[in-house]
Amino acid sequence: NGYSQQQMTRPQTIGYPLADSPSGQMAWIVEKFYAWTDCGAADGKGHPENAVSRDELLDNVMTYWLTNSAASSARMYWESFAQISPDPVAIPAAYTQFPKEIFAYSERWIRTRFSDLRYYHATERGGHFGAMEQPEIFVGEVRSAIAALAG
Repeated sequence: NGYSQQQMTRPQTIGYPLADSPSGQMAWIVEKFYAWTDCGAADGKGHPENAVSRDELLDNVMTYWLTNSAASSARMYWESFAQISPDPVAIPAAYTQFPKEIFAYSERWIRTRFSDLRYYHATERGGHFGAMEQPEIFVGEVRSAIAALAG
């Protein structure tokens, strides 16, 4: 979680270099797709394109590059994670755990945080970018979550 610590404590340190170099921006983002997708990285043969297309990778990089939003996206960590409330969340909630997600939360832990958890499911494939990696699974999970929340 070094990237997270960097952005939580010194977001401008990473933000300015990413805004200065398109190849740096590409390397930063593609490394995240390598580490956070279900692309086979654990066996040493992984490649981000095993999970998402080259066009999707480039679209993601270009979103940051063309909007010059690397620094502001890094600051989101600084602004958001400084004061996380430990209080339980009491509204109806649903949660899907993709196996290659950055953080793996058990149903038991999720229930301590979300006191009205109505749907929990662990999928067999996918990672942090589940909607891009496994769109069919993601849509199915959204539908199941909505059905559970509706009643």
